[in-house]
Amino acid sequence: MAEAGDENLYAAARDIARALGKDPSAAGDILQILSGYGATGNTSSNSRASTASRGDANLNRSLNSLERQISSYIVEDRPIWSDPVDSRSFLDAVDDLLAMAGDLRSMAGDKSVAVCLSRADELIQQVMFRLQEEFGYVMDRASETFDSDDEFSGEEDNDIGYDQVIVARPVTDYKIVIEPLQSSVIGDLNAIAVRMVAGGFGKECSRVYSSRRREFLEESLSRLHLRGLSMEEVQDSPWQDLEDEIDRWIKAVTMVFRVFFPSERLLCDRVFSDLPVSSVTDLSFMEVCRGTTTQLLNFADAIALGSRLPERLFKVMDLYEAVEDLIPKMETLFSNKYCSPLKHEAVAIQKRLGEAVRGIFMELENLIRRDPPKTAFPGGGIHPITRYVMNYLRAACKSRQSLEQILDHTGNDAGSETRPLSVQLIWVLELLESNLEGKKRTYRDPPLCFLFMMNNGKYILDKATDNELGSILGEDWIVKHAAKLRQYHSNFLRSSWNQVVALLRTESPYSKLIENLKLFKARFDEVCLMQSQWVVTDEQLREELRSSVAGIVSPAYSSFVGRLKASPEINGRRGEPFIPYTVEDLELRIKGLFKER
Repeated sequence: MAEAGDENLYAAARDIARALGKDPSAAGDILQILSGYGATGNTSSNSRASTASRGDANLNRSLNSLERQISSYIVEDRPIWSDPVDSRSFLDAVDDLLAMAGDLRSMAGDKSVAVCLSRADELIQQVMFRLQEEFGYVMDRASETFDSDDEFSGEEDNDIGYDQVIVARPVTDYKIVIEPLQSSVIGDLNAIAVRMVAGGFGKECSRVYSSRRREFLEESLSRLHLRGLSMEEVQDSPWQDLEDEIDRWIKAVTMVFRVFFPSERLLCDRVFSDLPVSSVTDLSFMEVCRGTTTQLLNFADAIALGSRLPERLFKVMDLYEAVEDLIPKMETLFSNKYCSPLKHEAVAIQKRLGEAVRGIFMELENLIRRDPPKTAFPGGGIHPITRYVMNYLRAACKSRQSLEQILDHTGNDAGSETRPLSVQLIWVLELLESNLEGKKRTYRDPPLCFLFMMNNGKYILDKATDNELGSILGEDWIVKHAAKLRQYHSNFLRSSWNQVVALLRTESPYSKLIENLKLFKARFDEVCLMQSQWVVTDEQLREELRSSVAGIVSPAYSSFVGRLKASPEINGRRGEPFIPYTVEDLELRIKGLFKER
């Protein structure tokens, strides 16, 4: 009974301290007053010593009682949180222990108090280890209360209940919040976290929490079908496989930063609410997100550091734009000091992706330079290099804003060559035209050289008209290129059909007219036969050329035949001279010039 009375006395001292508006740590002083209540003002030193002795005894008895109560839970094999009554009782005992330790620290200086404080601290450490286990148990038990395969069924459902557990459900509306733990579980975790932080075990609590939530994120990420490739595996993988992985990566990173991480932040705030400092919350959130963020960023970095082959441009641009969209979300989510290195790494990787884009354009230039003339391209049609480059540039300009940002602004490091987007594109087209000039020399026929340049020039102009590419190149470039095209057209007629028509422009004697008519027929037949095998893919250009040829040949031939028939030397001869073609015959032959492919 005496022991119970002493415990009651200690509890009364703490209650009085609270009632007086004082910190409960003042209970030690009040206890000493109560213990000596009734003593006279001239109490002897022996009486004061006796009072102090009784106070020390009270503290020891209270500590012994708490130790017995707490130890009975610590040695239990079964989890304390398997029984709500036990968990509440245990937390009450822990609260009393932490309060007593605070009281003892306020009474520091006495040897016996120091001994009690040492015992209390040792008991607190044991309690913290057990709370750490219980924290993990509560989280593990919560994860076992649902079937993750059922929850990740692939059916879209945005009506998510507060107590549902969701794992990476495919969605199209990202304005949702995942509630992976029930409210009662969050309450239990918060109760444990508050005591662990009070006992100086905040980092240990954070470590247990983070490890369990990381497992959840890793499982969720795996269900988004990411392969989790290492840097070396990315470098060794076929590009076609990586293209598919990039598509999956973009979907995954959208889900992670728009759904998973915001949900984890809210959960973290709830689990670690009511703490005197926010560092545990921020540290825990960082540890939860760091592994997933690093895995995602490492893949983007591996792509950025990989090959600069031109065909990689479009997927690298997709990655660049995805990371660019990601950074504002990271600014919001990763605003604390623990997460800022992750945000800085994302910014650095976006910069490296921009450097990769510039490197890819340089490789495109090299590809054009290295494409050799080889043999003449059949029929003078559109060369594959022309189709490749123009379709490439046109597709690239769909990402105009990002390309301008990369080429105009992000290449200002010392020693790096930079060109604005418009200058870069014009330079690539100049390289292409120079390459085509080299290829045209593989043709022996001068007219075919000009037809080749005309075909390719028309294709270039068409691909750069009425679209983003033409807008970037500018009206001046369009006008100059159209003028080049007209010059190729003129040179083609001059080098072939003008020479044919020249045979009809003679005022020679009748015999010479007859000879020139034969020469014209032979030359006309030869040129028609040859040019009927030449290629003009563009229908408009094909009709323009035929019309131009007819416009030169028909009037000259009609005039020639008229002069021949009107020649004085034909009078007295029998019959008219043999005229191989009518004008209509010529025009019909001309309509057979040039094939589509």
